[in-house]
Amino acid sequence: MPTAILTGPPAAGTPSPLADDLRALGFQVVEADGPQAVAAHVADAPPAERVAVVDRRFRGHRHALRLALTDPRFDAGAVPGALAVQAAARPALTRALGALAGEGAAGRSAAPGGATATVASGAVLADALAEELGRQGAEPYRPELGVLVARVARTPQEQAAAADAVADVDEEAVRLRSAVKSRDGFFTTHFISPYSRYIARWCARRGLTPNQVTTASLLVALIAAGCAATGTRAGYVAAGVLLLASFVLDCTDGQLARYSLQYSTLGAWLDATFDRAKEYAYYAGLALGAARGGHDDVWALALGAMVLQTCRHVVDFAFNEANHDAAANTSPTAALSGRLDSVGWTVWVRRMIVLPIGERWFLIAVLTAATTPRITFVVLLIGCGLAACYTTAGRVLRSLTRKAQRTDRAARALADLADSGPLAEAVARATAPLARRLPAVAPPLLAAIGAGALTATAALAARGSWWVVAAAALYVVTSGISVARPLKGALDWLVPPFFRAGEYGAVLALAAVSEVNGALPAAFGLVAAVAYHHYDTVYRIRGGTGAPPRALVRAAGGHEGRALLVAVLSAALVAGAHRHGFTVALTVLAAVLALLVLTESIRFWVSSGAPAVHDESGEPT
Repeated sequence: MPTAILTGPPAAGTPSPLADDLRALGFQVVEADGPQAVAAHVADAPPAERVAVVDRRFRGHRHALRLALTDPRFDAGAVPGALAVQAAARPALTRALGALAGEGAAGRSAAPGGATATVASGAVLADALAEELGRQGAEPYRPELGVLVARVARTPQEQAAAADAVADVDEEAVRLRSAVKSRDGFFTTHFISPYSRYIARWCARRGLTPNQVTTASLLVALIAAGCAATGTRAGYVAAGVLLLASFVLDCTDGQLARYSLQYSTLGAWLDATFDRAKEYAYYAGLALGAARGGHDDVWALALGAMVLQTCRHVVDFAFNEANHDAAANTSPTAALSGRLDSVGWTVWVRRMIVLPIGERWFLIAVLTAATTPRITFVVLLIGCGLAACYTTAGRVLRSLTRKAQRTDRAARALADLADSGPLAEAVARATAPLARRLPAVAPPLLAAIGAGALTATAALAARGSWWVVAAAALYVVTSGISVARPLKGALDWLVPPFFRAGEYGAVLALAAVSEVNGALPAAFGLVAAVAYHHYDTVYRIRGGTGAPPRALVRAAGGHEGRALLVAVLSAALVAGAHRHGFTVALTVLAAVLALLVLTESIRFWVSSGAPAVHDESGEPT
């Protein structure tokens, strides 16, 4: 159990609810006077448990303490009069206590310049420790409290004023508001969050966890997909309703995590992957329903929607990774966007036209219930296509007009997102001297040429043509040259999206033109497995843990190796006597890749102790 150590002078005046608040937050409460006594309690606390140091004179809201002392995302957290550290920061806390106890000269910790740090008479030990942790490079997280109160009241007058300030604030209302993302889509903000936050509170009071709600959201979405697969009007209506219910739960799990601060590594992984699993399973359900109810084959449209949506996300992720820590990261386009933010209605318009997940799922649900799967996919493709043009054009303009210096970390992230396999790596090594002499625009241009040539050949060549294999070989060469030098150019963030479009587009085109029964559903499964691998890579990078092991990437063949393999399978099987072998080959390839990437992904997210990464800004597109 976490330990909270009360220290400092006794609180004068009316009794404080501080000890009760700390116990309600899950702490066992002990008391100590002075750094040495506190250090003894810290040493006695279980090594893996959180330890808090709180001044007895603290006055404030329980939720202020919750935000500072219990958030699992940060090794240390503090508000005035209170500090908490997790196991990773316990050594730093011990050194800080040693310094403040006058032990700096003994080598445990000293203030800058060699002087021993001490606690001045009347000072707040928790605040002094927080400052000392900052000097040691373990700066505590300090939550934004807004109207919440957190202060040290030294006199009865200050205590009375603090009590009045606490009473003037509806703490529960603040907690509910803070459970909702500060930035989200129009539909989510105005039609879901006003009531989903109360569902989150209901779940919290009954001991439900965000992971349980996330899993429930997935199950509801899978049932929705099953209803869509019936191919009946009643099934389509039920599917639309259930899809919206799944989205409500999808919002609720994050709000529950923020309401109760139940963040976790496993939760981050579930939240990051289940949205895509739900949406793409629903696409498959619509395609099955169209074939069953109206004898309409829309698998190509379903796969096209998945390809387009995944490529849009890769554009978002690659652009953000290329620019989030760039120096001189400004541009006239960004300045214009900032000025538009001051005009309230433009903010909502720009959030809506990019079809974020709320607007997109609402559109899919309504169209499913009222129209046909074909109309649903056509409208979705048009809407997402226009949104992709809008967002990508804006990011290209920003990249061309800003004078930013990309970092080595950004280049490494883009190289990981590229997902280059052994063939591209070999080409990159062989062509490195040539690549260094090419103009700055060469990497994205070559990636676009290779992807375009491959996709166009796959779509336009006769089925079973070996020209597709030649185009795939060209794709291998252009892909290797594209990553032969660090991706630090203004538009190099376009390289991973072009690779995704090339690989996914080729699989879609080859399956569509093959006219082999079952090829498109098999291709859908293959792209789904590969897309999962690419999303997994994104969220590992965002969590600061790096990309999946190179052994996994090489075993999966890399994007260029998979594209070449599918091209060879198409040429060898589609035009022959056993053309149905193409479907079997795609199915086997999808199963092998899914088993490979899922096994490694589950092992990593469940057992690695990676940081919990939760998207607080909303889905980019």
